[in-house]
Formats: sequence, C-alpha cells, structure tokens
Amino acid sequence: MEFLLKYFQDIKLGKAILWCYLIWYIVVVYFYFDPSLKIWGNAIGISAVIGTGLLLSVSAGKTGVRDNWQTLRLYLMPFCVSSFSALIKDQGFIIFISPKIQETLISVLCCTVFLVGIFVIKLVRNKII
Repeated sequence: MEFLLKYFQDIKLGKAILWCYLIWYIVVVYFYFDPSLKIWGNAIGISAVIGTGLLLSVSAGKTGVRDNWQTLRLYLMPFCVSSFSALIKDQGFIIFISPKIQETLISVLCCTVFLVGIFVIKLVRNKII
C-alpha cells in the first residue's frame, strides 16, 4: 500500500492522464464487452507486433536498462486501442465518446474521482492540509 501511495504522490500529470485513458478503456469494456476470441486474439497479435516495434524504437542503447512500466505500456496501448476499436465498431461512438450520455458520464466521473484521489494523496503526503 505504501508503494502505491508513494507512486501516486509522485505521479506527474502525463502519467495521470494515461491512467485516465485506462479508466476510460475499462468503462467501455465493461459496457461493450464481447467474448469473441477473434477480437482479443487480434488485439494480442497487434500488441505483440506494434509493442515490439515501439520497444525497439525506444531501446535504451548501450546501458540495456529498461523501465518495466514503460515496456508494459508499450504493449498495453496497442492492445487497448485495437480491442477498443473492435468493441465500439458500429455502436454510434463519436471518436471515443459513447452515444449514451450515462456511459460517458460514468467514464468522466471515474477519471475525476481518480484525479481527486491523487490530489488528496499529494496534499496529505506533502502535509499541505
């Protein structure tokens, strides 16, 4: 638990936004989940190909030191993008916004709660309150 509190205390805005992307993705998967092996198999395949390409493009050079979180993100992002696209196909989405306002509001609410949680952790852990 201490690790998570420290992580969120030190998190930068860019990484917090990436977490919101993941939260949005999870909400969409919750509402539009399809157990089709084709969707998830294709997503894994795309993730393997694109993730490896991304990993090679940001290789650490001579040191060989890799950030495990970065590596996970490089594979997770293409997986999420491809499965998200397959799940929302023909569902009436406008780019990534659900046509059902309650689903969009749930996504926004979840991201807001997450960001407020980070703000509170930063306030409390930095003893500003």
